[in-house]
Amino acid sequence: MAPGAGRRRATARGGIPDRLGIALAALLCAAGPAPAQDFSAWSLAALYPRDGRRDLTGADIDRYPGAGVLFCHGPDGIPRKAAAAWLVGDPSVVVLNAHNFRNRRLETTREVGDCFFQIGGRNYDFVPGSIELGAEPAAQALHITDDWAILRLVRPVEGARPQPLPAAPELGEGPMRLPVVMVSPGGHENYRGPASLETCAIRQVDPPSEGGIRRLRHDCNDGFGGSGSGLFDEAGRLVAMQSASLSMNARKPFDIEFHYGSALAFEGALLTALRRAVAGQAGP
Repeated sequence: MAPGAGRRRATARGGIPDRLGIALAALLCAAGPAPAQDFSAWSLAALYPRDGRRDLTGADIDRYPGAGVLFCHGPDGIPRKAAAAWLVGDPSVVVLNAHNFRNRRLETTREVGDCFFQIGGRNYDFVPGSIELGAEPAAQALHITDDWAILRLVRPVEGARPQPLPAAPELGEGPMRLPVVMVSPGGHENYRGPASLETCAIRQVDPPSEGGIRRLRHDCNDGFGGSGSGLFDEAGRLVAMQSASLSMNARKPFDIEFHYGSALAFEGALLTALRRAVAGQAGP
């Protein structure tokens, strides 16, 4: 959290502050329209020179159930695709990024009532007061490992399975090369298809935050609208959720200090809150 709030402020090697990644999340991966600029030169560019993404298929949905999309109404009242979201553990529990509703200073940028969840071709409204955020109530800033929110649907989803409740991933810490699959049901503004899947790798696991959640640095391609994408291990188990990426669309080689994606692991406070939500208990 902010200085003095009791939050450990981890830094990346080379002095890149952790808060920079989440500051960029709102700019680069967050829901809603991207900043006004000319994307024509790289409108279909990947984050890295190697782009292994492909269209998500029906077979993929069977393997990675619970994949949905957050839609939100703009100022003109028209609903637009905002980010990926996941039905997890229960047909009425959805997990997604907190930065869909809060900026890095934890100011409200979008009301829950302005959004809905789409899965299996159907739309579902959220219970507005059900949002539970990863940041502590007294926090003044949003960090990568706080960038989660849990919402409850007004009515349970029909005709689509939720993702099984994750188990905390058994990961070491430090540099590694762990194969994963990034599933992006919300797609990317720099990818032709409406949704994508890519085989890539976790390249470093940072120490846990005070909430017991670790940031995973990876080399998966991301893009505007790709927030909330799920990272799955080779056995098809949900490991982490994408939060932000540095230097979006720079198309440079992966660099552990300056050019990487950041995801938060399904563990610690997030996993505790999910278990509580699936059990039907209200958050603190």
